[in-house]
Amino acid sequence: MNNINGQDDFYSAVSRARIQAILDALRWDRPELLSFYEVTSLIKPSRQTYLGMRTIPIAKIIGSEGRYHDFSSSFYPKNTALKDRWVSIDNAMHEDIILPPISVYKLGDNYFVRDGNHRVSVAKTTGAAFIDAEVVELDTEIPLRSGMTTREIKDEVVAYERQRFMDEYKPDYLPMDKIVFTKPGCYPELVNHILVHKYYINQNQREEIQFKVAALSWYANVYLPIVKEIRESRFLKNFPGKTEADAYLWVVRVWDSLKRSGNQQASIQQAAQEVAEKRKKGFFSRWFSYLKSRLSRS
Repeated sequence: MNNINGQDDFYSAVSRARIQAILDALRWDRPELLSFYEVTSLIKPSRQTYLGMRTIPIAKIIGSEGRYHDFSSSFYPKNTALKDRWVSIDNAMHEDIILPPISVYKLGDNYFVRDGNHRVSVAKTTGAAFIDAEVVELDTEIPLRSGMTTREIKDEVVAYERQRFMDEYKPDYLPMDKIVFTKPGCYPELVNHILVHKYYINQNQREEIQFKVAALSWYANVYLPIVKEIRESRFLKNFPGKTEADAYLWVVRVWDSLKRSGNQQASIQQAAQEVAEKRKKGFFSRWFSYLKSRLSRS
């Protein structure tokens, strides 16, 4: 009898996962849990602290270390391969068998499951609000909220990196309303570009020049000529949502790659054309992969 109840609970949970996937698709949201490794690669926590045993709210569990593809963002099971393990845990809970606590990472006010994904799923499905967990906390200055997508986390990282750049270098001498990036890591890369430019200028100077002087020279002699080419070629018309600063970095990376491969005569125009072709192919490839993955799970 318990096994029958457990199977009923499981198929009810799978049905909820499918409904959620449809609703998420209509809202253009991704129905997967957040990947712990993908998130930490973005926010780069530097320290961890063992907090011991805690009772944590299930609603604050937003991701998983290794099983994020197997459950919906609300932790409902997404395929029948999870049934046996899921049903056995469901039966154990109905029989009041004490199960070991789950193991989680804590990031901000939210949690990522290290071990115990099935237990979380069953608890969520049966209406439990809390679950016992062994908690390891990771430090982060990036705010995480329940329901965030990976895209939203990336946006938070970009905002954080921009603010760090503004606070450290106070670049009111640059038109920062126009130098805007949309991907993590770009503001630190911008600093590196200016420092490299500063290095070359200093080779002809007796005294070390200030960062501000190098930044103004970089803007006038490096950034603006490349952006001018981007504007004249109407490069960005194929990439809605991207900025001139994004395109500047794409072109510089490819330009540098062309020169490193032996093409010392490579021009900015060649680099821009190659970027445009690669980005188009990449967009269609990602879109096809996304559709294929969604259809294979339906």
